[in-house]
Amino acid sequence: MLDDLFRGWTPIIILVVVVLLFGATRLPALARSLGQSRNAFKAEMKKGEESEAAANAAKNDSTAASEETAKSNPNP
Repeated sequence: MLDDLFRGWTPIIILVVVVLLFGATRLPALARSLGQSRNAFKAEMKKGEESEAAANAAKNDSTAASEETAKSNPNP
C-alpha cells in the first residue's frame, strides 16, 4: 500500500501541498525546529539510559554488599 503512495506524481503533489500550506519561507524554520527537537529527544534518551545503568549498578553493588555481610555473620 505504501509502495503505491510514493510512485509517480504523488511525492511531487505532496511537496506542492506542503509548500502551499506552510509557505517556502517557513519551511527552513520548520526543518530546523524538527532537528532541534530530535537532538533534544536523543539527549534525554541518552540521559535516561545512563541513569538507568547507574541505578542498576548501584542495585548490584548493594546486593553484593548485603551478601558479603550475610556470609560474614552466620546467625542461626
